[in-house]
Amino acid sequence: MEEDTKNTPENKEYEETEGVATILGDPKKAVLKLSGPMIVAMLVSALYNLVDGVWVAGLGQNALAAIGFITPIFLIVMGFSNGLGAGATAVISRFIGERNKKKADNAAMHILLLVVIFTIIVMLSLGLFLEPILSILGATKEAMVYGISYGEIVFGGTIFIVFTAAAYGILRGEGNVKKTTYAMVFGAVLNMIIDPIFIYTLGWGIAGAAIATILSLGVVSLLLLYWFRGNTYIDFSLKFFKFSYSILKKILLVGIPAGAEFLIIAILAGSLNMILVTVSGPDGVAVYSSAWRVVMIAIIPVISVAVSVVAIVGASFGAKRYENFEIIQNYAIKIGILIAVITAVTTFILAPYIADLFTYSHDTAQLHDFIADFLRLMSLFYIFVPVGAISSSIFQGVGRGIDSFMLTAIRELPLIVVFSYVLAIPMGMGQYGVWWGIVIGNVVGCIIAYIWSKIYIRKLIAIKDRAMEVVD
Repeated sequence: MEEDTKNTPENKEYEETEGVATILGDPKKAVLKLSGPMIVAMLVSALYNLVDGVWVAGLGQNALAAIGFITPIFLIVMGFSNGLGAGATAVISRFIGERNKKKADNAAMHILLLVVIFTIIVMLSLGLFLEPILSILGATKEAMVYGISYGEIVFGGTIFIVFTAAAYGILRGEGNVKKTTYAMVFGAVLNMIIDPIFIYTLGWGIAGAAIATILSLGVVSLLLLYWFRGNTYIDFSLKFFKFSYSILKKILLVGIPAGAEFLIIAILAGSLNMILVTVSGPDGVAVYSSAWRVVMIAIIPVISVAVSVVAIVGASFGAKRYENFEIIQNYAIKIGILIAVITAVTTFILAPYIADLFTYSHDTAQLHDFIADFLRLMSLFYIFVPVGAISSSIFQGVGRGIDSFMLTAIRELPLIVVFSYVLAIPMGMGQYGVWWGIVIGNVVGCIIAYIWSKIYIRKLIAIKDRAMEVVD
């Protein structure tokens, strides 16, 4: 039977694909080979977010605060889009591990169906409730005007946000990080080029920043569709679609919890904004929203490693190579911590200079020292991120998205929010208390994730060992 499987047409295509060979090859080499391009792609993409924040800062404090209030909503949309991508990566990589290309192609078509459904839901809901949501989040009248102008355009282009995230997930699932990198870098560079033109040269202000974002994603979407017409392992065609509740369930069991993780993060951002408004007004929100962009860039290399782990674990799970899990996890965490230490030291040294980027206008100059202090404190935050992120990726790779969601929920809400509230208000530390709450909550949450994942991996290996003993 094994010999017959190796000679199937599906396996012939499988062997001709470099990415597929990578995710089922040596685990350590796979981590390095997939992480490298993903780090480049995600860094450039995140750099765009930083540059966008710098350009928006020139419009004044209220524009910066508006982006801060839009961020929790945007995180929800991006979260479920990336969740769909995570579901795509996990399911497709598992089918590849099983050497079943037909199911992998069919799964890709199910993912496109989910893209359409989610887009309709987002556009209808935010089209009706954007202003009330901004009001609930505490946006001032001035920030509300900027927020609606920016949000209506960005969320009007939801189809491009969702499709690109899902397509990246499909490419990662087949180990095709090169095309993922090319697309992400191209989109980010295009965005950075047209941003100042739309904001200042054409005089469109914050609406120009939104238009630049959606236009860039639209161009990238066309590029991805072109590639999927024959330049990838996965094929897009209605002839491959055969509705399967089982496949849909597999995608959603990872996609919904992964997306809900970003919902938790969005709730966290909104909660922290409300605490900051209470203790330091709009200035606190402006400091947090600006400096947090830098933090997101700083942890991108670690997150890139974690994202790569999902596909490698998924392929090993499909091939029933459970013994690879600890190798993948331990090696990825070592790489992640090394990167985090370098990032922390660099951020601590450069913090005042990075703060200059957000405080060059008269309206934002008074925020400089606060932003610099925030960035230096976040250097402690970076060190534990690899432990938590990579441990969560193990669960996504094996299709246990609910475990990953629970770990995120525990870290972000009971831990970070509670610590931030207690330190900021009852203990009177103000916005500095919020920052320390982020650090302490993250450390405790990441340790819990690590222990949880180790227990699961050892149970899985023990079950396989017992099954082999029964066979013998």
